[in-house]
Amino acid sequence: MKYDHIIIRYGELSTKGRNRKGFVDRLRRSIKKALHPFPSIKIEATRDRMYILLNEEPVEPILEKIKGIFGIQSFSPAVKVEKDLEEIKKAALFYVQDIKEDIRTFKVTTKRADKEFPFDTDEINHSVGGFVLKNIKNLKVDVRKPDLNLLVEVRKEAVFLTGRVIPGAGGLPYGTSGKAMLMLSGGIDSPVAGYLSMKRGLEIECIHFYSPPFTSERSKQKVIDLAEVLSQITGHMTLHIVPFTSIQTLIQKQIPENYSMTTTRRLMLKLADKLREKNEALAIVTGESLGQVASQTLDSMFTINEVTNTPILRPLITMDKNDIIAIANELGTLEISNRPFEDCCTVFTPANPKTKPKRDKVNHYESFVDFEDLISEAVQMTETLHFSSKAEKNKSNEDSDLF
Repeated sequence: MKYDHIIIRYGELSTKGRNRKGFVDRLRRSIKKALHPFPSIKIEATRDRMYILLNEEPVEPILEKIKGIFGIQSFSPAVKVEKDLEEIKKAALFYVQDIKEDIRTFKVTTKRADKEFPFDTDEINHSVGGFVLKNIKNLKVDVRKPDLNLLVEVRKEAVFLTGRVIPGAGGLPYGTSGKAMLMLSGGIDSPVAGYLSMKRGLEIECIHFYSPPFTSERSKQKVIDLAEVLSQITGHMTLHIVPFTSIQTLIQKQIPENYSMTTTRRLMLKLADKLREKNEALAIVTGESLGQVASQTLDSMFTINEVTNTPILRPLITMDKNDIIAIANELGTLEISNRPFEDCCTVFTPANPKTKPKRDKVNHYESFVDFEDLISEAVQMTETLHFSSKAEKNKSNEDSDLF
């Protein structure tokens, strides 16, 4: 006996109304893409659940593959058997024995959709539970808080057994919420902001501001490595590297030191907005957390935001730094972000930056300087890199072999 399918539960998708089908279709495509190495599988979707039919493919590697797919609340390996009580008992014993975790207590819960089945729910629960107890030592029944709730679903077409519930990534399927540009520095926060945005269904492209020789090639490589990590989540990632040296040098010469960081952030936002428009995105994502540094006070954000009407999304705005670090560590970006290579914001941080900059003052200072030609030049000189996950690279190689 073996697992023959995996049940996928939608979670938040179940609350969607008329547009639910679009979310489910996008989730189905994400799963199909992730399971490309398993050509025999089939995916069937219903209104409330999705089923991966294994067709002799191994279950554990597939369970690992779908853990990180956004839009899945939870999933379970399952066994399908004929509507025969003896077959149900054998399947139940297989299921409990196959679970790798330490199971000391269990219970059987039967859902009998087919009322013509000759045994009622209590009879099935007692018969199946007794058979499992008889064949597995040191196992006890606990109807209140069991380690395993073995679910037996009796339907018209067959009987389905499941019980091992594996948490999914949650959120919304990637791409269902539109497209945004992530301002990716080399720090801890922005990759986490990108991850959380993708979890809410946003398609992300990254923007990094690079100021050689003030920032080194190794600082650029750090951001490339961060973008590659993000590409492993959804299969691909695009990184736009914007030359920022000329603009930043002019800021240092022409803008009073305590307002230089405010102007720097304003011009970064202007540039990001032009790249957003060029790449048909609808929002800009930042890794800002309220009050963390001078440019992230409410007064600073109010003044910096003046240069655009584009929505600025800040997934980390109320998060504690330790919580952000914990996510970065789990994501695999923390070690990369901690490399001692500074980005352009860090290099040019003034000794006493304004924490409450005024719009009228910064507009006055900037009115004496023409940045527009430099902004246009930076957009034209932007370097764009594309990254693919290992699975996507393998898929591309296989596709190229066909021609």
